[in-house]
Amino acid sequence: MRAVLDRGDGARTTLRRLGDGELRYTALALVLLTGPGVLEADVPGEVPAALQCLTVLADGLDRALDPAQRAALLALAARMCERGHIRLVGAVSDATWAAGVPGATVVHLRRD
Repeated sequence: MRAVLDRGDGARTTLRRLGDGELRYTALALVLLTGPGVLEADVPGEVPAALQCLTVLADGLDRALDPAQRAALLALAARMCERGHIRLVGAVSDATWAAGVPGATVVHLRRD
């Protein structure tokens, strides 16, 4: 299997040549676009199908992403989460870039 990234200008890049940030961005975007029902998983029988959703946990969500990628990924996540079939919980070291974005909730954790 071979995957390529089309940048829209006719140039295509194989995924193996992408840097860490581009790979991370592509992987997270694909997961958000996939949603539930694509991945096989054992589903608890007591949860109705209408209430089942995929929960994505991303440690270092913004790691190796440039500001444009961060913003695009957050907008995509907000759009997909609004549909109700996926949830995203992401840990970041500085959430100032996500504060105030519609569809995003920022929770600050403190150590005492």
